[in-house]
Amino acid sequence: MPDAPPNPELLRSLGRLARGLSALFWGLPASLVICVETAKTDWLKPLGIIPALAALGLLLYGLWQMSDFQKQERPWRNTLDRAKLLSLVNLGLCPFLYWHNKMPQELFFIAAVFVLALSAAIFLFDLNIVLKQLAAMLPEETLRHEMRLFTALNRWLIAGLLFLCIAYVVLPHTLQLPLELGVLAAWLNQIGLWTLTFFALLPLAMTMALIWKTKGIILDSVFGVK
Repeated sequence: MPDAPPNPELLRSLGRLARGLSALFWGLPASLVICVETAKTDWLKPLGIIPALAALGLLLYGLWQMSDFQKQERPWRNTLDRAKLLSLVNLGLCPFLYWHNKMPQELFFIAAVFVLALSAAIFLFDLNIVLKQLAAMLPEETLRHEMRLFTALNRWLIAGLLFLCIAYVVLPHTLQLPLELGVLAAWLNQIGLWTLTFFALLPLAMTMALIWKTKGIILDSVFGVK
């Protein structure tokens, strides 16, 4: 008997899902580089906040494209909606990067940039949950197993980095620390913020690898291309 014709609505939603994953794959590193450059250097100063808005908007666009897939699955929808909300928060806070660059001594702008960094880390944490929920709906057992393993590892790494970053900011300004916290503060001061940033790239890189593999499996199994 001939194969049943593919569902046009399903193919359309899978196509948007693949486009959304592509936007996330390119948007994650672009957002990191552009936001750091906007906050720390003068290379992008003539363009104002436009590059940061474009990069973070690409992440929101990717999540929006993915929202057309499996609308009836409540856990998937709830997780995706949380990621979209965090993406909107990041988009709303990104102008403070530019203002912090122009007035680096302003405490309010420093606090806003710190909140943006925390929100971005939580967004990456939640994005791993989105990928895990997505893999659970795809008919690929190997992908589901790898996604459970690596998203759990990513979330532990991000949680640890959040703790260290908060300690890096709070502990040096705390008086009369207990011995253990004093040792931790001295260690964080030695390794420095750039070392913490370097280790933050590990969960980002693994998340990008999971996104790329998921997109490749979708394109290969449904559309016959990679």
